[in-house]
Amino acid sequence: MEKSGHFKLAYTDRGQGVPILFIHGYPLSKNLWEEQIKGLSTQFRCIAPDLRGYGGSWDLTVAYEGYPYSMEMLAEDCAHLLTDLGIEEPVVISGLSMGGYVSFAFYRLFPQRVRALILTATRPGADSPQAQAGRDDAIVSATLYGFEPIIESMLPKILSPKTYLSNPELVERVRRIMGEATAKGIIGSLEGMKERLDSTPMLQKITCPALIISGADDQIIPTAESHAMKNSIPNAELVVIEDAGHLPNMEQPEIYNQAVLRFLNALYSEDQ
Repeated sequence: MEKSGHFKLAYTDRGQGVPILFIHGYPLSKNLWEEQIKGLSTQFRCIAPDLRGYGGSWDLTVAYEGYPYSMEMLAEDCAHLLTDLGIEEPVVISGLSMGGYVSFAFYRLFPQRVRALILTATRPGADSPQAQAGRDDAIVSATLYGFEPIIESMLPKILSPKTYLSNPELVERVRRIMGEATAKGIIGSLEGMKERLDSTPMLQKITCPALIISGADDQIIPTAESHAMKNSIPNAELVVIEDAGHLPNMEQPEIYNQAVLRFLNALYSEDQ
């Protein structure tokens, strides 16, 4: 999909049936959903875009310095993609980490287009002042030294300690996916996350079913926050996956896919 010749959105579209839109986190790409697309596309239509500035997507519309890729902007990009694909029916929105922030923005903007939410390793709240300062430090670091220091500092935190020490192949795969990001993607999304709205007041107003998935060893978003989110959304369930950190869908893909399939099969059996 292109906008005015300056914006191209790369995406994967595989399978048939009920659409699931997979929204990746920072600083990753649609490639983090490979195991979900492989495992779920036999029953569902799996759509996974690269957000602006990540993977195969690019944006030449503005200089990136100080320009936020707001969560609402990214949500609107996803909505345009669905429209371009001719999908008007409500879809399942599945977001991980920053992708969860985009999912909340999508629901806020287009509630009628959401059949269900799958929220993985994410939180509804806005950044604290300390977290905002951390985003600013990362922007400075990326500007002065490039992205390698960010990638290397994030790797031990984004994976469970067990995964990081025992699965070097996955560590390298995550490193490679992070390395696909552009300066505009990194800095734009850091600015956007820093300025994002607090979605906590919206939780009680979410009327669609929600599945919350948390890694038991998540060092970025503790499972306690996932429990609190589950208790705030009227029709929500929580699955905590052992031996997984901030990327449970990559660290324990079979368990993750089973949880998603149980949720979706129960959801759509109610519709029949």
